[in-house]
Amino acid sequence: MNAYKQMLMNITRALVDDPDSVDVAVNESEDGTIVLVISAAPDDMGKVIGKHGRIAKAIRSVMRAAGNRKGDRVAVEIQ
Repeated sequence: MNAYKQMLMNITRALVDDPDSVDVAVNESEDGTIVLVISAAPDDMGKVIGKHGRIAKAIRSVMRAAGNRKGDRVAVEIQ
């Protein structure tokens, strides 16, 4: 779980102007899915989401693929 958090932190920090404001919380849902919640500065949220949600979709795809590789179900939420 810690590897997923670190990977998501690295991806998100590369996208934003204020990398120190990025935080990732790790939760586990009842069905065993690892839920990663991204929070960043309000000015940087648009950069994390991207036009029409394209960057957010790409982040979710990368994290889902990383989870599949280890046999885990991973979901990403953006707050």
